[in-house]
Amino acid sequence: MRLVFAGTPEVALPSLRAFIDSPRHDVVAVVTRPDAPSGRGRRLERSPVGALADEHGIEVLTPLKAGEPEFLDRLRALEPDLCPVVAYGNLLPQRTLDVPKHGWVNLHFSVLPAWRGAAPVQAAVRNGDDITGASTFRIVRELDAGPVFGVVTEKVRDRDTSGDLLTRLSESGAQLLLSTVDGIEDGTLRAVDQPADGVTYAAKIAVEDARLDFTAPAVAVDRLARAVTPEPGAWAEFRGERLKLGPVTPVDDVTLPAGEIQVERKRVLVGTATTAVVLGDVQAQGKKRMAATDWARGVRIEAGERIA
Repeated sequence: MRLVFAGTPEVALPSLRAFIDSPRHDVVAVVTRPDAPSGRGRRLERSPVGALADEHGIEVLTPLKAGEPEFLDRLRALEPDLCPVVAYGNLLPQRTLDVPKHGWVNLHFSVLPAWRGAAPVQAAVRNGDDITGASTFRIVRELDAGPVFGVVTEKVRDRDTSGDLLTRLSESGAQLLLSTVDGIEDGTLRAVDQPADGVTYAAKIAVEDARLDFTAPAVAVDRLARAVTPEPGAWAEFRGERLKLGPVTPVDDVTLPAGEIQVERKRVLVGTATTAVVLGDVQAQGKKRMAATDWARGVRIEAGERIA
């Protein structure tokens, strides 16, 4: 089939590679977010999907909005049979959804109808889900509510960060999306409406949402820290300045007042509402990321000091 692939970040690359390598399909163009400023020099850079398309000589479309007349004219001229989507990050109006014969088929990183929305993997980690997965579905106007073609499942491991889990799902999900498009082409696959029960939503996580609350139980602090790693990244305040934090590890053998820091030879602990947690990597403002023990030695933490 003639495909126009829509996606933006690295998590979409396994799916795009799968279609490029497939002898059954022809990726005639990709749609991705416009080039964005990056780095200290704020130079414009292609999205990962756009860069991969450039490497393979595939046309790259970067509309500011997916309903722009010029974009729609070009999309119609390309005559796609189907548009696979992975983390594109832009709203698709109905006039755009109507262009390809077989519609737009999205790879979403949850077992729908659970965790519709922008941050399903983060929600699964923060919520303590044992199992999550990925689903392919036909895009409709309502958010992530279209009929489902297929599902793969993935166990959430005890120390998974969102980054760890999303990496695995991007690979298994790529094969699911490819097999879904194959099945649509063959006429052997039919989408099934999502059940009305079990719908949950996972809103985009802002930087403010990633602040660790050490008055919460250790299990909640741990889950949030892993959920927001690598993006937007956990943080707290120490001596009035923001301190970026990597994942923490709950312990059973130490209890401290909430937020109080205890420095030991091989670990740095912080109290919570239950037992303490061990800090992993930390990054103070203007500094490089480092092990918590190195940071603690450098700032010379005094007895009773807290992080909040």
